[in-house]
Amino acid sequence: MPTCTLCELPVDAPITDETIDGEFCCRGCLEVARMVDNGEDVDLSIAAVRDRVAAEDVKPDVPDDAETAYLSIDGMHCQTCEGFIELLAEKEDGVHEARASYATEMAQVVYDPDRIDRNAIAAALSRLGYQARGPREENDSLRSRVELGKYRAVMAAILMMPVLILYVLFIYPVSLGIYPESFLYGSTVEAMVFGPLAVWSTLILIGLGYPIFRGAYVSLRVGRPNMDVLIAIAVLAAYVYSLTTYITGGRDPYFDVVVMVLAIVTIGNHLESRVKRDALGKRADLTDSRVNEARRLDDDSDATETIEIAECEPGDRLLVKPGERIPVDGQIVDGTAAIDEALVTGESLPQRKSVGDSVLGGSILTDSAIVVEVGTDATSTIDRLVELLWNVKSAATGVQRIVNRFAVLFVPFVLGLAALTAAGWFVLGNDPNTAILAGVSVLVVSCPCSLGIATPLALAAATRDATANRMLVLNETVLERIDDSSVVVFDKTGTLTTGEMELADVAGDNPDEVLSMAAAVERRSSHPIAAAIDDAAPPTTRSVSSFERADRTVSALVDDTCVVVGHPDSFDTDEWTIPAEIEAAVTDAYESGTHPTAVAWEGVVRGIVTVQDRPRDNWQCVVSELADADRELVVLTGDDERMTKTFANYPAIDHVFAGVRPESKEAIVQGLRERGTTTMIGDGTNDAPALASADLGVAVSSGTELAIEAADAVVLDDRLDAVPELFELATDTRGRIKQNLVWAAGYNTIALPLAIIGVITPLIAAVMMAISSLIVVFNSKRRLLPAGRGQVAETDSSVHNDRLGPPAHSD
Repeated sequence: MPTCTLCELPVDAPITDETIDGEFCCRGCLEVARMVDNGEDVDLSIAAVRDRVAAEDVKPDVPDDAETAYLSIDGMHCQTCEGFIELLAEKEDGVHEARASYATEMAQVVYDPDRIDRNAIAAALSRLGYQARGPREENDSLRSRVELGKYRAVMAAILMMPVLILYVLFIYPVSLGIYPESFLYGSTVEAMVFGPLAVWSTLILIGLGYPIFRGAYVSLRVGRPNMDVLIAIAVLAAYVYSLTTYITGGRDPYFDVVVMVLAIVTIGNHLESRVKRDALGKRADLTDSRVNEARRLDDDSDATETIEIAECEPGDRLLVKPGERIPVDGQIVDGTAAIDEALVTGESLPQRKSVGDSVLGGSILTDSAIVVEVGTDATSTIDRLVELLWNVKSAATGVQRIVNRFAVLFVPFVLGLAALTAAGWFVLGNDPNTAILAGVSVLVVSCPCSLGIATPLALAAATRDATANRMLVLNETVLERIDDSSVVVFDKTGTLTTGEMELADVAGDNPDEVLSMAAAVERRSSHPIAAAIDDAAPPTTRSVSSFERADRTVSALVDDTCVVVGHPDSFDTDEWTIPAEIEAAVTDAYESGTHPTAVAWEGVVRGIVTVQDRPRDNWQCVVSELADADRELVVLTGDDERMTKTFANYPAIDHVFAGVRPESKEAIVQGLRERGTTTMIGDGTNDAPALASADLGVAVSSGTELAIEAADAVVLDDRLDAVPELFELATDTRGRIKQNLVWAAGYNTIALPLAIIGVITPLIAAVMMAISSLIVVFNSKRRLLPAGRGQVAETDSSVHNDRLGPPAHSD
């Protein structure tokens, strides 16, 4: 069987064009191949697209009987946790390969089910504060995890108060010369102040410091020291120095530094965690749309047995009942039914299929039961989409990752600088305590609290503003990079249109009678087109009986007259007469982008009822506003090409790819990425791989959970006009992050030299660090986007009359 030149999927009927070499599975792949050509050798351009896909979709070399488990990982602290989780998993006997994602807090583990099971893998990963669980269990624990983080932040602020109060009342006045030094050397003061400080600070160090120490250990274990290492060393150095000073009789401990640093970092970590958790919300389960069991028919008795999907073999007959998902790809061997493939293919209407037709695993049976014969590979299309989604959904990048990479160099630099400072002071004739104090000052003043929270706090403010305007930011990089988009790809059905059918027109000698007859029959059908016709027709008292479904039509006796309703092509036979004006109405309907449904009785097609997929409000304004920034706009859809003419003819839209297979969408988006940073806007599960493989993905709220899981941002309330607001918010956020980072870096540039020469003591260093962090906090909290701002103004009312239609009706 030939394969597509672009996406390499098998194809039964290749599409070719004499102007470009190769065979393609759909018109979309052909057109994107033409686009990435850019006048150069097409083979080289297409190879670049495939190389990009392959680079992000590396399949492990594992046995055929291996299974894959998806686990939610609670407690992932930063990107270095990914490597540590993978190390833990791959140490287990029977685990072939493991990959973790900090962005989604999930792990994918490929394992041998005969040697280890899913529960054993979860137990192996549940160490050092990590908790591995199934995705469904993760949803149940989400609320408690958020509450725990909030309590830790509140407790950090409360626990810091007693320590600071003791310092304010007793130690700071001595340092400022208000009290004499002898004030601190009485036994009463020691019992009231220094003993409680040592004990209280030790408890705080253990309680609040554990996540930081664990993060430092994990980063060192995987060979990528991060900011946690520097924070941990600064805190431990201040604590050890203070405890040693107290035990040896000194009266200048810096327990306040220990407590302040831990409290500030704990609160900052909670704010970062809340950004992520609030954005993800009740996150979709990657396996929600997957079928686990099937009913297999016995070849002799037609009795059924329930089996696991993994036990399905080519040639098995599976019984599927109405409302259920088809377990695997196959072919209908018994029965006729309407099948909703929107979840998988993006086609806006259920398709009527009967014996001999192919069906896709993951699609939904809407009416009659059918028997499906398992195909040659016994796999499900929805499973392949889930795999595609995981393979292209990677951990977050952007400024925070740059900061973490900077830490790899900054940590050893500061440690060396502190050691040199202490050695230098000792060589210059100072006592060991003074030299050590100078080194500790360097460690504390360089503690990168402001640098560590510069990005997450700016993102927290942006997420707050986005949420106030009914947008969810699921991936912080969308606020760093979306404004750089040079290509914006829109899905059609459900994104630029609502996916809801409505009556557009009725043609015939007697339109009222045509609509009444059609509605009388269609009231017995569950098809979306039937619902649109029924909703538009007035109430009737007509008698309806003998309702029947055929391949692409439905029929019934209406007041003893046999009325047939369905696809116009079904009446192109000798037994039916189609008047010239009706043929013209069908042609006009297709030309205008609506879907025609023929209504016939007594051997004559009496009229045409046309329905349309209702366009979203303001789609023209949104498209035009994004195009004004010199972006290339593309519409990508699985619908029929003739149903996309309105978009193809709209001046702001550069390209329309129609009839695109779901598996091909990801390759097409990868091809568009060759032209620049690409943002994909869609809603359906079939869009999920494309959303995830784009540089940035935006899902509309009416979309499926799988699409939302793949996206970087979600627009709520069917507000397509919020997309330009998201671009504006991203621009402002990027500016705020730069301001914070400049301040944080500038603070270290000034403070470090002062600490080296002894101008800054650990106490002053802690205060400066707190002031620096507060400046970053207040700068980040400034509102970027006013809550409830006005929506984009509606365009001309003619927008609502555009005839934007679905693929051909198959009832």
